[in-house]
Amino acid sequence: MPASSPNSPDSLTERRKAETRLDIARTAAALFVADGLRATRAEDIARAAGVAPRTFYRYFATKEEAVAPLFAAGAQQWAEAVRGAPAEMSVRDALRHAAARALVPDSDAAPGVAIGDAEALEWVRALLRMAGESAALRAVWSDACHAAEETLISVLAEREGREARAPSLELRLVTGVASAAVRVAVETWAAGDEPAGGANGPAALAERCIDLLEGFSWP
Repeated sequence: MPASSPNSPDSLTERRKAETRLDIARTAAALFVADGLRATRAEDIARAAGVAPRTFYRYFATKEEAVAPLFAAGAQQWAEAVRGAPAEMSVRDALRHAAARALVPDSDAAPGVAIGDAEALEWVRALLRMAGESAALRAVWSDACHAAEETLISVLAEREGREARAPSLELRLVTGVASAAVRVAVETWAAGDEPAGGANGPAALAERCIDLLEGFSWP
């Protein structure tokens, strides 16, 4: 069966669903930051987002899961930035290139983009701090990181001309190390008060983490 065109009814429906999910995610993040995770109910998020509670639960099983699209958008954006790195770059340089472009706030970014949207970056910082006391929120963050790692496996496989459906041990290890480096950088930044675009922002820390892996055997 041929793939749907970008303007097909199916594609437009999926795009609207994705936009609704991200709208709810941003609303949930704002309420969690303003009122606290414990005090915010799923019904509060639905009302503030302008959707019925049944619509909220059609997209998310719990209030914590409502911020999953916010986490996922940022994590996936970094993986996709690796895909966009110049083909002649080594894997290590491609990872640094991607970090420098995907993990910084962009004043020209369209609202709704997790990394690239300065406001959303600050929400991510606050949410990661809340995750220290919420197993449910930690699980949402962990799932987003794992999903981005799976995307990165495909991206690196493409760059190396390898088969992504059955990644080798070496490819999985490289991907896991790279993903951990970026995750640690974001979490370290979130634990402090440094500006997102500064020398100790997530992009700069991610580059430093990758550089600290100097002895690692990159492909």
